[in-house]
Amino acid sequence: MFEKLIRFSIEQRWLVLLAALAMGALGVFNYQKLPIDAVPDITNVQVQINTQAAGYSPLETEQRVTYPIETVMA
Repeated sequence: MFEKLIRFSIEQRWLVLLAALAMGALGVFNYQKLPIDAVPDITNVQVQINTQAAGYSPLETEQRVTYPIETVMA
């Protein structure tokens, strides 16, 4: 089996070389079309917390409601 394959490859070396070049060209063509992001996203995970507290000013809501929630979630 392998002997026949090797014999064919030696006898038809130009066909084998042409097939290898065609596969290489196809690989380069497809490589250029790959949607690869070269720069990974290294930012930390962020979550936005929206709170409402009746009777509190925005500063008081931040200090008394939002900040304790953020610290517990961290």
